Amino acid sequence: MDKLYPLHPEETTSSHFSWADSYHGKAVPLDEAVKLIQVNRNIELHNLDVLPYNNAKDIVLQHPDHIAVLDCPCRALREHPCLPMDVCLIIGEPFASFIREHHPDKSRWITADEAVEILKAEDKRGHVHHVFFKEAMLERFYAICNCCSCCCGAMQAQRNGIEMLCSSGFIAQINTEECVGCGMCEKHCQFHAIQIIEKKAVVDTAKCMGCGVCQGQCAKQAISLARADGKPEPLEIEKLEQASSSSQHA
Repeated sequence: MDKLYPLHPEETTSSHFSWADSYHGKAVPLDEAVKLIQVNRNIELHNLDVLPYNNAKDIVLQHPDHIAVLDCPCRALREHPCLPMDVCLIIGEPFASFIREHHPDKSRWITADEAVEILKAEDKRGHVHHVFFKEAMLERFYAICNCCSCCCGAMQAQRNGIEMLCSSGFIAQINTEECVGCGMCEKHCQFHAIQIIEKKAVVDTAKCMGCGVCQGQCAKQAISLARADGKPEPLEIEKLEQASSSSQHA
């Protein structure tokens, strides 16, 4: 991958620079994904510290109410894909209009309410919400994909040592007093970060991406997300909106 897509280590001060820094999907919990969909004004940030990972240049939302849903390219490649197919949300301009123009048979315009319903339905299925940035897409936020490890190319690459995904900045924590060891969290964890040991859920903190899927699957509400030391900054829309307002009035 490094030969096909040369990296730009001079553009970051990080001692660890991987391909994920130019092709990047950041896990986000459901509530933050919903907030991104419900943004009702343009947001422009340029090289500010609140950006959610070290090589993102901008999060620019122009016309955030322009939302297209696209048939998932990863699922489309599978012989027996997870359903439904239309789960990739393209948000804002110029990206949403580009997708509609070039893939009219595989995309459609939707409202913010429809996008939220897609997010919630995918969350119930145990799928991970990834907010995508790409160098090829102006190094900007442009999409929320709803990913399953059986279909998603980025998740499969991640498991094989190609870092294409980034932690939400949170980590799952188990309330052992409430946990009954039912195994639903282990069954639905897309990153194989939870095991049931001696009838209690145990989190592998190195594997956990803080996506929150396990939290949504726990009938006993024994799982919460906590900010994790050493993990990247979370993508929190309120902070981005505040930073955008401050930069515009500076």
